[in-house]
Amino acid sequence: MAAFMTVLESDLRALSAEARRRYPSVKDAAEHAILKLRSMASPDEIAHNEDILRIFLMACEVKNVKLSVIGLSCLQKLISHDAIAPSALKEILFTLKEHGEMADESIQLKTLQTILVIFQSRLRPDNEENMAHALGICLRLLENNRSSDSVRNTAAATFRQAVALIFDHVVCAESLPAGKFGSGGYVSRTNSVTSDVSRNIKRLELLELEVISGEPSLMRETLTKPGKLGLCLLEDLTTLAAGGSAIWLRVGSIQRSFALDLLEFVLSNYVVLFRTLIPFEQVLRHQICSLLMTSLRTNSEIEGELGEPYFRRLVLRSVAHIIRLYSSSLTTESEVFLSMLVRVIAMDLPLWHRILVLEILRGFCVEARTLRILFQNFDLHPNNSNIVEGMVKALARVVSSVQYLETGEESLAAVAGMFSSKAKGIEWSLDNDASNATVLVASEAHAITLAIEGILGVVFAVATLTDEAVDDGENQLESPRCDTDPTRNYTGTTATLCMSMVDSMWLTILDALSLILMKSQGEAIILEILKGYQAFTQACGVLHAVEPLNSFLASLCKFTIYIPNEAEKRSIILSPSSKRAEQLVDQREGIVLTPKNVQALRTLFNIAHRLQNVLGPSWVLVLDTLSALDRAIHSLHATTQEVPTVPKLSRDSSGQYSDFNVLSSLNSQLFESSALMHVAAVQSLLSALRQLSRQSMATTLSSIGQTSNQKVGSISFSVERMLCILISNLHRVEPLWDEVVGHFLELADSSNPQLQSMALDALDKAICAVLGSDQFQNTSSKSLDASNDLHDQSMFRMECAVISPLNDLYSLSQNFDVRAGSLKILVHVLERHGEKLRYSWPNILEMLRSVALASEKDLIALGFQSLRVIMNDGLPTIPAQCVQECIDVAGAYSAQKTELNISLTAIGLLWTATDFIVKGLTRSSEEGFVTDQRNYVKKEEATPESHEKVTDATYLANTVERDKLLFSVFSLLHKLGADERPEVRNSAIRMLFQTLGSHGQKLSKSMWEDCLWNYVSPTLDHASHLAATSSKDEWQGKELGTRKGKAVHMLIHHSRNTAQKQWDETLVLVLGGITRILRSFFPFLRSLRNFQSGWESLLVFVKNSILNGSKEVALAAINCLQSTVVSHSPKGNLPVTYIRSILDIYEDVLQQSHKSSDHYVGKVKQEILHGLGEVYAQAQGMFDNDMYKQLILVIDSAVKEARTTNSNFEAEYGHVPPVLRIILEILPQLRPAAHLSSMWMLLLTNLLQYLPAADALLDENGDDAKPAGNSNHIPEKKREGSILKVKLASPTMGYNTYKLFAERLVPVLVDLFVQAPVTEKYNIFPGVIQSLGRCMTTRRDDPDGTLWKQAVDGFHRILIDDVRKLKPTPGTDLTITRSSRIHVWKEVADVYELFLVGHCGRALPSNTLSATAQQTDESLEMNILEVLGDKILRSESDIPPDILQRLISTLDRCASRTCCLPLETVELMPPHCSRFSLTCLQKLFSLSGYEVSDWNSARSEVSKISIRTLMSRCDFILRKFLADENDMGKHSLPTARLDEVIFVLQELANLVIHPETASSLPLHPYLQEGVTLENLRRRSHLLVLFPSFCELVVSRELRVRELVQVLLRLITAELGLQKLDFNG
Repeated sequence: MAAFMTVLESDLRALSAEARRRYPSVKDAAEHAILKLRSMASPDEIAHNEDILRIFLMACEVKNVKLSVIGLSCLQKLISHDAIAPSALKEILFTLKEHGEMADESIQLKTLQTILVIFQSRLRPDNEENMAHALGICLRLLENNRSSDSVRNTAAATFRQAVALIFDHVVCAESLPAGKFGSGGYVSRTNSVTSDVSRNIKRLELLELEVISGEPSLMRETLTKPGKLGLCLLEDLTTLAAGGSAIWLRVGSIQRSFALDLLEFVLSNYVVLFRTLIPFEQVLRHQICSLLMTSLRTNSEIEGELGEPYFRRLVLRSVAHIIRLYSSSLTTESEVFLSMLVRVIAMDLPLWHRILVLEILRGFCVEARTLRILFQNFDLHPNNSNIVEGMVKALARVVSSVQYLETGEESLAAVAGMFSSKAKGIEWSLDNDASNATVLVASEAHAITLAIEGILGVVFAVATLTDEAVDDGENQLESPRCDTDPTRNYTGTTATLCMSMVDSMWLTILDALSLILMKSQGEAIILEILKGYQAFTQACGVLHAVEPLNSFLASLCKFTIYIPNEAEKRSIILSPSSKRAEQLVDQREGIVLTPKNVQALRTLFNIAHRLQNVLGPSWVLVLDTLSALDRAIHSLHATTQEVPTVPKLSRDSSGQYSDFNVLSSLNSQLFESSALMHVAAVQSLLSALRQLSRQSMATTLSSIGQTSNQKVGSISFSVERMLCILISNLHRVEPLWDEVVGHFLELADSSNPQLQSMALDALDKAICAVLGSDQFQNTSSKSLDASNDLHDQSMFRMECAVISPLNDLYSLSQNFDVRAGSLKILVHVLERHGEKLRYSWPNILEMLRSVALASEKDLIALGFQSLRVIMNDGLPTIPAQCVQECIDVAGAYSAQKTELNISLTAIGLLWTATDFIVKGLTRSSEEGFVTDQRNYVKKEEATPESHEKVTDATYLANTVERDKLLFSVFSLLHKLGADERPEVRNSAIRMLFQTLGSHGQKLSKSMWEDCLWNYVSPTLDHASHLAATSSKDEWQGKELGTRKGKAVHMLIHHSRNTAQKQWDETLVLVLGGITRILRSFFPFLRSLRNFQSGWESLLVFVKNSILNGSKEVALAAINCLQSTVVSHSPKGNLPVTYIRSILDIYEDVLQQSHKSSDHYVGKVKQEILHGLGEVYAQAQGMFDNDMYKQLILVIDSAVKEARTTNSNFEAEYGHVPPVLRIILEILPQLRPAAHLSSMWMLLLTNLLQYLPAADALLDENGDDAKPAGNSNHIPEKKREGSILKVKLASPTMGYNTYKLFAERLVPVLVDLFVQAPVTEKYNIFPGVIQSLGRCMTTRRDDPDGTLWKQAVDGFHRILIDDVRKLKPTPGTDLTITRSSRIHVWKEVADVYELFLVGHCGRALPSNTLSATAQQTDESLEMNILEVLGDKILRSESDIPPDILQRLISTLDRCASRTCCLPLETVELMPPHCSRFSLTCLQKLFSLSGYEVSDWNSARSEVSKISIRTLMSRCDFILRKFLADENDMGKHSLPTARLDEVIFVLQELANLVIHPETASSLPLHPYLQEGVTLENLRRRSHLLVLFPSFCELVVSRELRVRELVQVLLRLITAELGLQKLDFNG
């Protein structure tokens, strides 16, 4: 509101500024008004103060343009904000009148705006004077000749809006429902007829709702004040439209068209006024109707405004409104109007005039409710004329006139173009430069188009009214697709009206539509007419108007399939639209589908869908048409035609094929929808199809060529459609089944193979469809007792009826293809729906049994497919009494000789049957128990004993039935196990044992005994007997043909080319089966009677099989025993007696096997040895000392036998012989258990004997270099034991075999020794060390070998992991323990002394050793020194001092290699020898040095021994260097000697010793006194070598002199003789 006050003040300021010079009074008044305005807060205060309004009126009175514009604008703002009192309206209107007379255009427009604002505000005129005054201003500006066009247009618009506002106010004041419908009063010319009908129905429904939406009231005469004003305005408008003067408005005259336009606006938008208020109705009846009748009675000589098309259009529109909206109350007037309109069409009036009339009639026709009212009021009224019928006939005459026009073809093309434009939603128009002839053609086409649309409007209106009757349920009128009686007669109001409309107009409509459809080619017009066909035909069907229905249907069928004659074919080929002539026509079968044909077919499908239940006899014509269509669809020479003169039908990239696909889909959907038809209608449809097929069958037998193909196509069409109908009516298939299947059997009995195949395929689909229906699905869980249930009886009949045709075809037909076809159908049925069958199993199984006895291979294969489906998927659904028969049928197929693969697969099916028998019957017994228990809880709580009896009886019955079926299966498999065909018997044996192994836990003891002694044992005996007695002659394979006159046979593998080998394979399978049984059920089987005797028999058989059987049989026999031990020993289920028996068998076999010369004996030995390892590994807890000794002796005998066998060639290639390899694999498993600890000595002693043995004493003066003698050298003591020389080969074993076996044995021996208990190790420890030492000494003779390396690794592992950790255990004799360990350390010292001195750091001969291997060996030597120096001598061990002296002396001897050699020999020494010597010297320095973190009593003892040896060695090296340097003169010493001296000097400088170590040095007593414990890091050792250092100062080598200088300084510091500071 503040914004309004601000704008108003701004306008006053503008007004004051504009009037400042010429109109000072206006200026003063404006400023005065501004001051007053500031004191006001709302528009109400402004309205009560006239000063604000007065200043604006004053501004207008001066009649200055600018001031007037400002004043009028401000007046509009005041009016729109209700800031003016109603009393000022008259003065404002006077001011506006004066301004309206001004010549300025802007003032006139501003005046009109102000008038409109007044009508839109609360200031609107409420009395006749002011109302007339306000409207008069608009009319005077409208009719003023001096007014500009914009002013006149604005005045007309303002007056029109004022009229609308006035009548709106009247509706409101009279309390009538508001609403305007003028926007929908006329039908657009850019819409299709169907959309026009739909939209106008909605518009008229809204109109009726508007009229009756308020409270129901009668018409009244009294009017309110606004109502009287509106009545006066209506009367003056009527007068002005008639050309008179308006008294109330004080207007002489205006354009009649303008007044008539306003009247038409009021009539169409304010219907409620004329239907409710009598004064308005009287004006309409007496004045407006009279005006329109006068205006409508014209002739062709009318001149002036009345002859203008615009005025005529307004008159006709007004007439149309009266007929459409007021015909119920103005019946006579409407009849007159309609009669006049119908007559105008036939009068010789201008074409545009008739077009206007046709537009009005079209509007009536497309409005269903208008048409209904007109037909009820006139055609059905006996005293009135048939207006609607006459109107339709008039339209039909206009349509038929196209035949007689000279420009008929052009007009039809134009009509098609108009329909096409309308379908696209655009206005059809001519080019601006069109000629008169073109305009004439267009006008005629427009008239014809309107007439066609009018007829189609009637058609759609009838269909709409019929649908309305159906929706309203009038007298039970329903859709023809509903399930009601199609013969009922209906007499409802709407139904009767529709029937009357159809009876009176159908012939006229049919003639007109068929004419246009025949002559037209445009897509849009064809679609509209076909929609009309469909709508009218469906309405006739709903109303059961038979004659119109059949007539329209027959007419439509004529436009569906078009078969051109020869001349038409040529014209099609030569037409411009023919892209490829061969696609359009074929000389043999020229079916061409034009777009019109395609659309007609679609329409036919729509009608057939809608009227399925009422077509009756008309189905024959429809089926003929659809059959022809089906042939066209499947014809390679059929095509669709494009029409170039009209817009093409929309089609996708596939062209003609898209049309065919759509039509094919519609063709299928028609018959699929038969599920909604009545049963009688479906039966009549099936009968028609069967009749069509029979006629074609009769023709087929006597026809050839193309005619025969056409008839086969008709039969195929009939069969496919019958099948489609059957599938669509599965819910009620019983009354239809005989009709359909009977015809299929007729076709199968035909001599035509094509028809036979067609019938079999259809029968297959029919049976599968019926069995797949819901009624079979819902019966799967019901009881099998059909006598107690009527539904089950019905299902029994139905199921037997469905399956019986297959049995009939197989048993009665003599044609092989038909019999095979019936079996294929059975396969399909069982695969898809076998689980739903319940009553037909006996017939099916008997049929399959008869097939198994047939001689035709293909029939047997087909029958077996069905059996396989039954056994794999159908057993759970088969009745229990049929399972035995299934097993017998499977046995029949297993025993047949025609097809081997079928026999094998049938045996596999017996496994399926067995699995089902065990699992299924067990489950059923459990379920029965639960069910009985539940019933007992509910009903028999007081009798628990009865429940137990029932459940026990059920369980026993199920068990007996199960055992019976299982014995049947076992019996079949036992018989098949003796079959002459190897594949069959092997498969049967596998199945027998697989069944026992998988389901044995569910078998009782008695059944197990029967199986073992009646089936398993005889099978074993039979196979063994035949394996021993069968022929060994080689077989010849199947003859494949001849080559160069000689027969060519199929090759047979050597392992199966004799009967004996085949039976050996069978025997292997039997043994494998027995193995599985023993592995799975041994504890249970031990409880059976006579099992012990059976076990002994089995052992005898196994022994004989190993010694006398083939390799495969022997291995299977061994596996039989092994699996039993491995499976049950860990669980404690195998008594020790059984293990002893197995060991005895193995021992006997190994003892006797060396006598055999068979090539496979080695493999058998390997298996036995491997088995021995498994036996002990699994059953070691049950072994005692005797059994373990027996086991070791068996292994030892096997090794000895292998050592005496020199025929094995694998050792030549670096491979251990297989037997020895197996022994090496099992040795880790043979470590004695805890209760067999005393057997460690036996085991390890036996293993040590397989290593290299001692030969003779080594020469003590061998190659070992003695240390340079001086007083400080510690002489080597004579060894107590003897070091033995190794024999590199056994006299009874080849060298390669011996070496390879020893190499593999050393790691195994070390692993076992490490695992041995401590107490047992003391007994064997020295022997192990000696054996490893002997292996290490093989390096000299075999430096490239692996044995010495393995021995070194093992030796170190024992020392590192065992020797350092050996501690006396509590309770152990310490004397024995200490003596044992001293013995061990002596052996260790012997090994080190022998190996390091004699075999390390030397130039060993090797021709094949690569650089990498040499580097590896050198690394190994360094590792030996590291272990000795860093891990043995530096550890806190209990090594005796004399052993320590020997070990350190060994290092010293190795370190003396370089310095003890002559100069000429040093240069020839390999580099690694020098490095080895220096490393030994470095270890002496390391052992002599002092490290705080590594010092203890043992370490101190080692350092004392080591420092004396080291000093002696260093003194010798330094003196030797001086002597050699003097001898060489000016020549340089060898690099190795120089490096050695430099290394010694450097290490001496770095060496720091402990005082305890220094105390052991040979120093003068005075020097010894300087050694105290206060300084733990001493270099006293340098004092010992001081004389040598003094001699070295004159050496020629600079590096030596520098190092000596360093050492002398260190001696000075050690003696405390550093340079003194005398000044200090």
